[in-house]
Amino acid sequence: MTTCNGKIALVTGGSRGIGRAAALALAEAGAHILVHYGRSATEAGEVVEQIRAAGGKAQAIGADLATPDGPAELARKVRAVAGDRLDILVANAGIAKAATIEETTIEDFDALFAVNVRAPYFLVQQLLPILRDGSSVIFTSSLAAHAAVGTLSAYAATKGAIDTMVKHFAAVLGPQGIRVNAVAPGVVATEMSSFAKTDEGRDFTLGMQALKRVAQPEDIAGAIAFLASDAARWVSGDTLRVDGGSKL
Repeated sequence: MTTCNGKIALVTGGSRGIGRAAALALAEAGAHILVHYGRSATEAGEVVEQIRAAGGKAQAIGADLATPDGPAELARKVRAVAGDRLDILVANAGIAKAATIEETTIEDFDALFAVNVRAPYFLVQQLLPILRDGSSVIFTSSLAAHAAVGTLSAYAATKGAIDTMVKHFAAVLGPQGIRVNAVAPGVVATEMSSFAKTDEGRDFTLGMQALKRVAQPEDIAGAIAFLASDAARWVSGDTLRVDGGSKL
């Protein structure tokens, strides 16, 4: 059984979707959860209350990761709560924008890279002093990083950057005993993937998957909890596809 007893975990974008499911899964596995939110303070509070109601430990921490100072601000708040130790970082916060190449604006492109690439890069940098031997860093990649899916070229580029970051960070931080991996979901029924909730989206999704149902956030959260746990102690530098056998 996957356990994270006594570990402290930060989940960015933990108020909804995959982040919320990951926070709940890690809490169930025994971790003390720091639920990061950008604008969804109410939803983050609800996640915290749900964890506490089940006997777990959790706090909500707000920071705007779209700003250059956001990662440093979040790291300061995390250190104020966690002290000198963080065992698990789930860098999940992200944004998406569907647009053709012709329709993509510089502003949208920069916003995608700011939240999806710059923020997790510098969050790891700022948290390095409290990541220690045995810590696990988990990024959220995407099926779009290695397969063409709809009009998501700019978003896909950010997730390709995440896959590259995983390899470099794993190589550099491995000697310190820090593992770095990513999960790469396919289409998941979340607010970010509202397309999957339409009949057209469901048919498209099932048409490219080996497993014939639309994924739920909990399907991804189990893989995150595994990578965070000691059961994955010999896994680093990998991007784990959690996509129901999409685009095989």
